[in-house]
Amino acid sequence: MKANSQSRLWQGLRQGQIETLAVMGMAKNTGKTVALNHVLAEAHAAQVPVGVTSIGRDGEDRDQVFLFPKPPVLIWPGSLVATARDTLARAKLKFKLLGSTGIDSPMGEIVIVKALEYGEMEIAGASRSSDQLKVIHRLKQAGCELVVLDGALGRSHHASPAIADGVILATGAALGGGIGDVIRKTGDRLAILGLPQVPAEIGARVQDVFARGGVGLWDGQGQLLYRADIASLNAASVLLAYAELDVGTIAVSGAVGRLLWKAMSQLAMLRSGKGQGQGQGLKIVVADGTKLFVDALEVQALTRSGGQIYGYRSIRILGLTLNPFSPMGGSFEGHEFLLHAREAFSGYDVSDVVLESSTTQELAQQVQQNSGDKHHVATAT
Repeated sequence: MKANSQSRLWQGLRQGQIETLAVMGMAKNTGKTVALNHVLAEAHAAQVPVGVTSIGRDGEDRDQVFLFPKPPVLIWPGSLVATARDTLARAKLKFKLLGSTGIDSPMGEIVIVKALEYGEMEIAGASRSSDQLKVIHRLKQAGCELVVLDGALGRSHHASPAIADGVILATGAALGGGIGDVIRKTGDRLAILGLPQVPAEIGARVQDVFARGGVGLWDGQGQLLYRADIASLNAASVLLAYAELDVGTIAVSGAVGRLLWKAMSQLAMLRSGKGQGQGQGLKIVVADGTKLFVDALEVQALTRSGGQIYGYRSIRILGLTLNPFSPMGGSFEGHEFLLHAREAFSGYDVSDVVLESSTTQELAQQVQQNSGDKHHVATAT
């Protein structure tokens, strides 16, 4: 079965030659699962072999935080799924067990299955980045041209360019407030995820930090002041010990929380107070935007003080998807929301996949007609 896709989002993915895609939501009920299902339907329509896995658990019947009914993850015939063994008993489709991975999870070993028909699945994948990379490799070895990672709330590390080639970010009315509030909150998140890639000269200087891990400090002339393979949680006091020196560049391979950010902000203010010229403020390099656990306002404050922050690798935001509906009230009119979002985020591909594409519904109807509209609870075959 093959259909001509009208989806701008899917066309962008194919043109970008994406092999590993992360789908993440701004919050619960912002349409992440709908966006995921859209991509899976488009891949099936285009006859692209696809693999699916998850960071944590997804596809359960109800939102585990608010207990609202949520859309299921819809898997198409021929797709491969990497999920915890305990989830298979609840799969609403026939599947074939292809093999195990040796990776444990709270819901059992992660195994790989092949869907034999269209239906719903609960997916619970590996939680550690190193294990995710192993699972992705196994899915690609099995012939998947595209691997889709379904992200869990609060876990953005799967969006790192070390794991995924690109990211789809789902946002919507569930963030709360009016359209302007949702756009502002989404813009703040994009400002963190979309940190500019470090310039080549500075990138060469800090390369060892991101190859081996730890923290590094350089003076304004690029001379090394400090380099050690320490955890970022312990780095704040180390940085402040160099406050009297001319610290020009800081590189941190791990997560940057508020304590470390406060120390780096102090160094940025000190350097600014020494009357450095334009472009000579403190330069901070983190692995990518998923490692930065501060607010966009704090990043803006650093920039106003003359500092600059970069990602050693940049995250590729492939598109924004919109959900105008909120189960908690305060839903938007879909076309109005889409218009405002496209104006606000003109540099991104912004779409409402429900408004713009009927591929998912058309294919689902065809598959159900071909199977007699029957649902089968799976057993391994």
